[in-house]
Amino acid sequence: MRLLLVEDDGMLAWPVVEAMRCAGYVTDWVRDRHEADLALRHGAFDLIVLDLSLSGDEGLDLLNHSRRRGGRALVIILTAWDAVESRIGALDAGVDDYLIKPFDLDELAARVRVLLRRRTGQAARVCAHDGLVLNHASHEVTLYGEALDLVPREFSLLGALIEDPERVFTHRELLGKVYGPDDEIDSNAIEVHVHRLRQKIGAERIVTVRGVGYRLRKLI
Repeated sequence: MRLLLVEDDGMLAWPVVEAMRCAGYVTDWVRDRHEADLALRHGAFDLIVLDLSLSGDEGLDLLNHSRRRGGRALVIILTAWDAVESRIGALDAGVDDYLIKPFDLDELAARVRVLLRRRTGQAARVCAHDGLVLNHASHEVTLYGEALDLVPREFSLLGALIEDPERVFTHRELLGKVYGPDDEIDSNAIEVHVHRLRQKIGAERIVTVRGVGYRLRKLI
């Protein structure tokens, strides 16, 4: 699962990014409406954590614009405004949940987990392929019933491959699934993740299609 944090206060943003990383989510952080627009245009996100206190009405404007473009990411707002009218306005605009500052990071992680579990349950996003089972809601992967320990980027990579196992994913497509637009990416990053993933699920399960990319192989 990939999250987008829109927060202009670095003192708040870094603890949130770290808490989400520890919870198993790849999280991109942007500071303002412009950066958020770029991120949403070039990346696919499952959930947005949005500071409603951006300058002016940028927070709600961003949300409204995203919804008009067909954006379906879940949204949790962070706000210092505790007036009932403000919360109602945000919910009417399409917000899925909200937290009033200051908030507990464990509570934020729990709310993210609950929203994603609901979305995943609705979309039945438990993917299975040849003994591998990947559960997007619980961030669990098993191989013939045995749990595998995958880091978030390995989970995102396998999540992309297993949702369409007959398809060959290009290097660029996989970069978009695993990294955000502002991440520093080594030239061989995907190759490294594929190598480590092969060590955990079996080297023969991931096929290299030379000059194109990667796909999963069915062994049975």
